[in-house]
Amino acid sequence: MAKHEETYVDFDKPYEANIIGMRGIIYFALGLFLLIVVTFGLMWLLQNVMEQDAVENKSSNNPMQLSKEEAVPPEPRLQAAPGFGVDGPNGRINLELQAPQAEYRELEKQWNKLLAEGQKDARTGMVITLPIAEAKKKLLEQSAAQKSEGGQNEFEKSRMRVSDASAGRTSTLRVR
Repeated sequence: MAKHEETYVDFDKPYEANIIGMRGIIYFALGLFLLIVVTFGLMWLLQNVMEQDAVENKSSNNPMQLSKEEAVPPEPRLQAAPGFGVDGPNGRINLELQAPQAEYRELEKQWNKLLAEGQKDARTGMVITLPIAEAKKKLLEQSAAQKSEGGQNEFEKSRMRVSDASAGRTSTLRVR
């Protein structure tokens, strides 16, 4: 008769015996432990190599390295982002960790100063904008010049608009 291989199955019992192969479990656990230790050691070596490389690169002069101003994204930036701020007359005003309204408040200060004092070109010294009070005085002086014949005609022409009644051919509508 043919001899069958030996099995752990007992055909006389209605259930199968649960036989645990401890040798396989122990081999697997030892292999897994050794794999973890080797992986940890390799990662530790890799980290040391990367840190040494970073220290060497930090001290070298890299011509392609971006400056601090070039590294930030272009305007407009998020309010909490690095480099968020406003360009003022005395340079950049940093508003990174300020309230969201800080940008408007700073701009409002600059606008109020501009309205009160006017603005001059730094290179030429020429007046670019006037304070409101001076601008009103100049406008009143110019309106006196409009009272002359040539000035009055130009003033009247500036108030005329093209109407629908003339089909766009002549200026007949007067702006009030």
